Order: sequence, then structure tokens, then C-alpha cells
Amino acid sequence: MNEAASIPSHAPLPVCSLMGMRLARVDREDLVERIFALLAAGQGGWLVTANLDFLRRYVRDARVRALYDAADLRVADGAPLVWASRLQAEALPERVAGSSLLWLLAERAARYGCSLYLLGGTPTANEGAARVLVERYPGLNICGRSCPAISSPPMADEVARLRSELVALKPHILLVALGSPKQEELIVRLRPHLPTTWMMGVGVSLSFVAGELGRAPVWMRRAGLEWMHRLAQEPGRLVRRYLVEDLPFALRLFSAVLMARLRARRSS
Repeated sequence: MNEAASIPSHAPLPVCSLMGMRLARVDREDLVERIFALLAAGQGGWLVTANLDFLRRYVRDARVRALYDAADLRVADGAPLVWASRLQAEALPERVAGSSLLWLLAERAARYGCSLYLLGGTPTANEGAARVLVERYPGLNICGRSCPAISSPPMADEVARLRSELVALKPHILLVALGSPKQEELIVRLRPHLPTTWMMGVGVSLSFVAGELGRAPVWMRRAGLEWMHRLAQEPGRLVRRYLVEDLPFALRLFSAVLMARLRARRSS
């Protein structure tokens, strides 16, 4: 962490509020620099990369809202959130996708001598992701990995077993691939016991890294169409989420933002 210690500390990040969720207005590179500066100072944290489905659950479920609000930082991992922020005149600089952030964190961890722990995903994705990351970033210290069965919400004995291992290892970065909100339900229970660790839920990202699932082409990501690629890969799992739940909510989000902007204009 010697090189990371030279990174200057940052002022509090500006935020954009979408339907009550406060999202940091920061790009990927600045976010990663901030995380490693805090690690160098011995300070951990919890990052939520929120997409449209996260925001939908945030608005509709008070329990999930309290869970996401407990994180130290939230960023927009979803093009609709970025578009809505622009309509609201609180523009987020870019989409900060957890699947892309994972690679940046691993690269910096190898550079600065930090350790990673991979938790969750399928056994083959977990093992494959560890192998790919070490091959890509020689010297990367993956200090541990596991794929335990975790309930939602997690049972006390499940948390206790993981807590014991993680407290002993003290990873700098903990990546939790359990899907949301299960991964956040686990992180909120582990967070008090690992004050110097940065934690992030990464959903299906270990499967992307391992090559079990393919990410959308760059042009689709830039156009906000990555969800279509995901839907084509896993229609049985995602058709209800994307088409029945998230699409109507996207219309609600944009309507709310436009109405708020019109009210602001009339009152000015």
C-alpha cells in the first residue's frame, strides 16, 4: 500500500438524489482512487452499485431501502439512472458498472499489494474468476474464496462461520456475488467486524470474469442496451424482472423526474 498512500484524500462526493436514493456523482477512475486512498488510511467501506432494479426495490420496500441506505457509497450501475439524472439537471458523469469496476479493483489491488476475497457465485465461476484475475494481474493476492450456502436473510450460524474466516484473513477488498438483496443482507452483518475492508456486491460478475456468461458488446453497454443481451442469455430468469417489473418502473422514474423539473421551472 505504499504507492496508494500517496493518493490524496478526497472531499465528500457530490450526490444526485433519484426518488430518494442518493448516488455519488463520480466516475470509475476517481471512485477507485478514492477507495484505495481510504484503504491506505486503514479505512474500509461498503459500496453499492445500483441499477434500475435496485432503485425499484428501494422505492417499494422499506426494508431494502434501509439496507441500501446503510452503505457508505452508492453509484449508478444502470443507464436509466444516468439518463434520469441528466433530465433532473444533476448529471451523473457516467454509468459505474460493478462488472467493470471489479477489473479496476483487481488491477489496483495487484499494483498496491492489496488482498481480495471472492465470496459466492457458482463454484466453477468462483474458481474460474480467481484463475483469470491472477493470470491477468500477476502478483494479485486472492487471500481466500468460498461459495457457501447463504439464506435470505442470512442465518446467524452462516454469518458466524464466514465472519470467523474473514476476520482472520482481513482482506482489503471483499467481493460478494450472491445477487441482491441477499449480498447486501450479508454485507451489512459482516461490515462491523471488518472495519478496514472495502465490500461490494457484484451479482453475476464472477460468471462474466470466468467466461461462463458473456458481457454485452461495448456498443450495447454505451447505448444502454446491456439488459437486452442479458435477457437473451437468461430469459427464464430475467424476463419478469426486466419486462414486467423494471420497464414500467422506468416509465415511472422518468415521469417523476420530468414532473419535478416542470415544477421547478414554474416556481423559478
